[in-house]
Amino acid sequence: MTMNRPALVLALFAFLLPLTAAAPAKAEVRIDITRGVVEPIPIAIPAFYGAGGNEAQFGRDIAKVVSADLVRSGLFSAVDPKSFIQDRDSLLVAPRFADWRVLNAQSLVVGRIEAQADGRLKVEFRLWDVFGEGQMTGLAYFTTPTNWRRVAHIVADAIYKRITGEDGYFDTRIVYIAESGPGTARVKRLAIMDQDGENHRLLSDGRALVLTPRFSPSLQEITYMAYYNNRPRVYLFNIDTGRQEVLGDFANMTFAPRFAPGGNKVIFSLSKGGNADIYTMDLRTRRTTQLTNHPSINTGPSFAPDGNKIVFESDRGGSQQVYTMSANGSDVKRISFGEGRYATPVWSPRGDLIAFTKQQGGRFYIGVMRPDGTGERLLTESYHVEGPTWAPNGRVLMYFKDLPAGAGGRGKNAKLYSIDLTGYNEREIPTPMDASDPAWSPLIP
Repeated sequence: MTMNRPALVLALFAFLLPLTAAAPAKAEVRIDITRGVVEPIPIAIPAFYGAGGNEAQFGRDIAKVVSADLVRSGLFSAVDPKSFIQDRDSLLVAPRFADWRVLNAQSLVVGRIEAQADGRLKVEFRLWDVFGEGQMTGLAYFTTPTNWRRVAHIVADAIYKRITGEDGYFDTRIVYIAESGPGTARVKRLAIMDQDGENHRLLSDGRALVLTPRFSPSLQEITYMAYYNNRPRVYLFNIDTGRQEVLGDFANMTFAPRFAPGGNKVIFSLSKGGNADIYTMDLRTRRTTQLTNHPSINTGPSFAPDGNKIVFESDRGGSQQVYTMSANGSDVKRISFGEGRYATPVWSPRGDLIAFTKQQGGRFYIGVMRPDGTGERLLTESYHVEGPTWAPNGRVLMYFKDLPAGAGGRGKNAKLYSIDLTGYNEREIPTPMDASDPAWSPLIP
């Protein structure tokens, strides 16, 4: 199966617009997203100007996606377009800042769409500081019309970065397990979509059970576990070509595959004789290396972004806990010491935190801690939450939440959610069917 994601790179580029003369900012708009509670910044995003017809429609659609991305982050609130005073035509000349201050808009996005002779679209925008009366940034992009939604995500990323100082995460994709059927006979298929739930595609047909998909750093491949003819194997799937291959044909059960930084190795666990140990495989030579050798369960490995450390879960101490070790398997240290059981650890792309699932007292939690185990914080809880995955900026997590099934597995419900590190902005991610085991991609190059 081939995914035709139109013109992701070749037809898209950006350049800085010349900054127009503007009064110096009196108090530049800025958000500190490391604080515990963030008051959303009111931002006004009128429809991007288009001369008419398709250009005008693209202008409306792009503005809606940019607004939805920013609002979903929890850091921005959209000013109601019905309250706008200044019209789009005069905005192209210059903002009348007094008209936007009266609406309490702190930031203003002004955009324009122009069809080019070669069939491409030129999409440009400017971000204004309303109270400081200065331009904060300006960018322009050329792209094919079919790629307009991606341009909208890139615009949202640029605004997010300019105001927060952190990289955005809107121009990304999610791979996950799409579920259907009763709880006792679930059909699980590999699926992929944009981070906002759009451009959804199924990558497998449901004839084999698939689990735990993970992106490669290059975005081209996914590794996952699948049961073909009741035999569990780790697979590689090429998103562009649809080609699938067995990573390794092992006599025993394999679990939780994940790429190492750089994408040349995969780390996973292999069960033998009731125990599970952690291995890596070099994808160029297919040579495996055993990292743990302990009479217990060792699974769920995840590399630190620099590749020097690995976090994993183990019951070697008598209960399910989180440990770290060096990349060669040495220097094993337990880092979780709270009450309950800890599982599914995953290292932040920034390297500063480890996310995990915790089970205690019949409830499940998604939390984070520092790599040495200090600073544990629980962000959300439910009947069942599991499988945290990081946005590429390391400031937002996605996971899945289960509701209990009724008699015969009827009524089973699994959905994807995101939450930021403050724990105050939890949002459901729309999917056409039930969903579990999400994995967030890096930013699309």
